[in-house]
Amino acid sequence: MKKKLISKLSILLLLVCGLTFSSCLKDSRFVDFSKVGTIVEFPLGGNTYFGQDAVTAAPDTTPKGAITLQFAVNIASPTAPKTATTITFSVDDPAIITAYNAANSAVQYLPMPSNAYVYTQTSVTIPAGQRTAILTVTFYKNLLDPSKSYMLPIRIIGAGGLNISSNMGTTYFHFIGNPFAGSYTQTFSRYNGFSSPPPAGTPKSGGSFVGPVTIYPVTPTQFQVVSGYFTDNVNYEVTFQQPDATHFQNFQISLNPDDVAANFTPSGIAVTQQPVFGYGTAYAPNTPYTYAQALAFLTFQYTVQNSSGFRYNIDQYVHN
Repeated sequence: MKKKLISKLSILLLLVCGLTFSSCLKDSRFVDFSKVGTIVEFPLGGNTYFGQDAVTAAPDTTPKGAITLQFAVNIASPTAPKTATTITFSVDDPAIITAYNAANSAVQYLPMPSNAYVYTQTSVTIPAGQRTAILTVTFYKNLLDPSKSYMLPIRIIGAGGLNISSNMGTTYFHFIGNPFAGSYTQTFSRYNGFSSPPPAGTPKSGGSFVGPVTIYPVTPTQFQVVSGYFTDNVNYEVTFQQPDATHFQNFQISLNPDDVAANFTPSGIAVTQQPVFGYGTAYAPNTPYTYAQALAFLTFQYTVQNSSGFRYNIDQYVHN
């Protein structure tokens, strides 16, 4: 069965709520804030969650293409603060972008144009007895050059004297100039017992589904998207070349080896045929395609074998 998708906000609220239980603070799987004191942070910020801060949501239909996101700032402590805490932020500090670009060469980011976002909460006060505040930022995707990469860093710079997290004190909202990132509809088809194409009319096996999915940018010429097989935790890695501003070619596809090792291998699942790009289409690797033509080739197929036999898997992605 397809896993239910959980929004980033839902995940961070679960994380924040989990910190309110003192028993969790004593669990070795969590940071023991009774020893390290109070820390103010973005629960899903910093380099750890950098990939999730890529802005890939589908914009609305207004001319600017608005995308509104919510995120949280949290006070992590043994007990809820007994007084109100005012937290202040810096927004779009170019020094943060310069430092990030110097340390990470894969993608070089430009500052977010001032007309391409709205963020007015340069400070927020969390009442006594509470830990979390929800913040809102709006981006205007249609005002950005899709061939360029942009970053909007938001950093905690004041917390009423409380400690600010060194590694989760900044959240890096960013757009990667990758034209294939965004919201898609995924159709996953699984055929049990087949190591080669099943005959026409063969019914799909259990586990097949249709649902929403996001293609995430990795670099300007690489993206990843999850396959529907098994635990929904194994990603395709797709690279391509862009010979000019309007054409794409030489798409290459593989299954992320770390995902395979973490999810397939322990369960005795072996990949018997590596994925192919443009399955069931007339795709030719060295032919330059327009963007619309390339979207039509986003169908991938691979085969695995487990203790029950072969699984013939097809993932199709249609841009929303």
